[in-house]
Amino acid sequence: MGELAAEKHVEYILSVEKKKDSFESVVMEHLRMNGAYWGLTTLDLLGKLHAVDVDQIVSWIIKCQHDSGGFGGNIGHDPHVLYTLSAVQVLALFDKLDVLDIEKVSTCILGHCCLFEFWPDVAGLQNEDGSFSGDMWGEIDTRFSYIAICCLSLLHRLDKINVENAVSYIVSCKNLDGGFGCMPGGESHAGQIFCCVGALAITGALHHIDKDLLGWWLCERQVKSGGLNGRPEKLPDVCYSWWVLSSLIMIDRVHWINKEKLVKYILDCQDLDNGGISDRPDDAVDVYHTYFGVAGLSLLEYTGLKAIDPAYALPVDVVNRIFIGRQSKKES
Repeated sequence: MGELAAEKHVEYILSVEKKKDSFESVVMEHLRMNGAYWGLTTLDLLGKLHAVDVDQIVSWIIKCQHDSGGFGGNIGHDPHVLYTLSAVQVLALFDKLDVLDIEKVSTCILGHCCLFEFWPDVAGLQNEDGSFSGDMWGEIDTRFSYIAICCLSLLHRLDKINVENAVSYIVSCKNLDGGFGCMPGGESHAGQIFCCVGALAITGALHHIDKDLLGWWLCERQVKSGGLNGRPEKLPDVCYSWWVLSSLIMIDRVHWINKEKLVKYILDCQDLDNGGISDRPDDAVDVYHTYFGVAGLSLLEYTGLKAIDPAYALPVDVVNRIFIGRQSKKES
């Protein structure tokens, strides 16, 4: 079995931001905030977060904030909860959450991250059935349930929403195979399962899951190559090393897959010459798959990597600093 080309991956991530005219950079312009989260979290897991200019990144993040309190994918772009969570996660990495007006960000999440300065509370992001919309246009998806719950939890504002209704809606998206879809009746998919399991883990509601049934569905995602797919009859993809594995860990069924074969699959997807990790061996690398490959290896307790929290998708020491560290300060 090969080894993780850690230094090459660090070089690759640092080089991506410098190539602003590259094809990869141009097509990712609208979701640069997500890209920042993927790349910077990877650097932190590799113990190299100090290689970036913190002040420059924090300054850029603040410029991406809209008057409503939400964040866009880049400067001048419309706000959305997807980018707002990534902004909060990156600031958490740097221990810079104090630069935020937390009440304003929380209000944004509760009020659609709208494009207008004022938005009536009655049209809040959480709908009457407990579901969440991503922005003022009203798209509903269990991804947004996870994002809102995760973001508000990191900001210590989970009490701002109706958690019971949020949990009830997520449970209504559970299928007969034990998995979860993007809405009630939606097909089970590993990405949606992570969102639902993660949200239930954060809200202390994992008892709603049939862990054996879901564990069986998730472990069947492992194919002969050792990689994982997102649903039946699909090709394996490195990103599911995160979506599937994190869910298995949260429901305590990770021992049902072959960890050694999965490690080998992820390592086989590396570009050993230029750095980065791809979806499948010999494909083009990108920051997205590099992050999820390294994050998957972290979940597999690969030597030399920091531990990552399966629910918050942040290094364990960052999560501990937010929750345990804050409690310690209160007690002192």
